[in-house]
Amino acid sequence: MTKEQPQNRKIIEVSGSDREKFLQGLTSNALPRDTEGLRYSAILSPQGKYLADFFMLNRGDCVLLDVDGDLATPLMQRLSMYKLRADVALTLSDMTVAVGHGTLPKGAYADPRDPALGWRAYGQPGLPNLWDAAGWKTTRIAHLIPEHGRELIPNDSYILELGFERLNGVDFKKGCYVGQEVTARMKHKTELRKGLARVTVSGTAAEGDLITANGREIGQLHSISEDQALAYLRFDRAQAVMQAGAAELHFAE
Repeated sequence: MTKEQPQNRKIIEVSGSDREKFLQGLTSNALPRDTEGLRYSAILSPQGKYLADFFMLNRGDCVLLDVDGDLATPLMQRLSMYKLRADVALTLSDMTVAVGHGTLPKGAYADPRDPALGWRAYGQPGLPNLWDAAGWKTTRIAHLIPEHGRELIPNDSYILELGFERLNGVDFKKGCYVGQEVTARMKHKTELRKGLARVTVSGTAAEGDLITANGREIGQLHSISEDQALAYLRFDRAQAVMQAGAAELHFAE
């Protein structure tokens, strides 16, 4: 699993006259206008599985993609696959990224996933990062926020099961994009059988431990902070009391 490090970010700059049409055909969320701030989005496989998540910022003459540093190169490669003859240029920028909480600094943007996640700022070298790894993780878990390399696993996760609708990361009216058909079908099910949940942990367990109930495997434990954790569960098999490692798990209130 990746190290919990909210400021381990890279910026991909997407420019060229076809940039908006190009991104609209690939991203789970609509591209923001240049006055609308950040939008959270993802790129999916043709089978509808998560490949990368990022924030999009429209700067008028280019679009910035704020992505986990470990995903920057794979995302550049994936975008290049679809570029073909489109007038699109992809550049890995050296622009700085700062993240923080509290009062929104001038030139910063609110995190669109949840107000508790604070703000993000680009290209302001003097602006400090105010989140430490422990505080970020605790806040993520408390607000049911998945993270790449932990809950979000490329070619394994479905974004609706990981809460992207709640996190404002998918637009069901924007039209076609790669993986859209599978995502739309999942949306119109009566309910999701699997998904992310917050649980309390009583005892000793480790991230990655399998979760069982009545002797049957029902999911996996992911991020843990003290007695709180995120778990990916089969809801149709989940029980009031579950087990992982040497711990009992209960749904958090």
